[in-house]
Amino acid sequence: MAKLENLKTNLSLPYAKIHPSIDPEADPNSYSLEKFRLYETRARYYLIGSDRNKKFFRVLKIDRSEPSDLNISEDPVVYSPQEIKNLLQRIAEGNRATGGLNFVAKVFGIVGCIKFLESYYLILVTKRQQIGSICGHAIYSIDESQLITVPHVSVQSDIAHSKTELRYKKLLSSVDLTKDFFYSYTYPIMQRLQKNVLAMGEERMPYDNIFVWNAYLTQAIRSRCSNTIWTIALVHGHFKQIRLSIFGRDFSVTLVSRRSRHFAGTR
Repeated sequence: MAKLENLKTNLSLPYAKIHPSIDPEADPNSYSLEKFRLYETRARYYLIGSDRNKKFFRVLKIDRSEPSDLNISEDPVVYSPQEIKNLLQRIAEGNRATGGLNFVAKVFGIVGCIKFLESYYLILVTKRQQIGSICGHAIYSIDESQLITVPHVSVQSDIAHSKTELRYKKLLSSVDLTKDFFYSYTYPIMQRLQKNVLAMGEERMPYDNIFVWNAYLTQAIRSRCSNTIWTIALVHGHFKQIRLSIFGRDFSVTLVSRRSRHFAGTR
């Protein structure tokens, strides 16, 4: 009976990172990044990430001057809304001679990065939809994604525009991320519920799990930043949640199926 009570208590607790709506006075370093805005200059991309309530901001800098290398640096500073606004103004003024700072896209996470013959590409989620929740943690699907070329066009060689490179890009674009993929910023949906209850307090998403479809695509970013706050851990499979009412009691029924990235054959 005591074990059952402990299980109920653990299920009511947030996993890993504290959500702003649960504890608004929490350490900003404990927040998950859920909303992003991508800006560009001639020399860099700036990805500005924030928590759900946009109280704390982080900055990821992506160099655009190398045609075939991926140079990423994470700003260790946690910014307030006014501080991030001032930072963007300074960046815009400092790059005025080369075109200034331009807004590129509203983003909801990085699916990963990939390189074919020369240039690196970023795969970004640009539109999402909440499809359910588990223990108070939102589960999302992808409505739209976008492929961004990292190097500036001025440093790209003819290889970046070759027929082979374009064919590889077309093959990548044929993967429809809007179907049968789901993820969560704060809950490890790739693991079973029992394991998540026992793993309370872990600070990172378990990307080494066999059900994380984009583990390889995110490896470069995760290793350079030494964290998992910029990327999302996609699961390929099926997620369905419905609300039922029996004898006046409401409850949710959730069906989760997951496909291993090591065994991607037909089921």
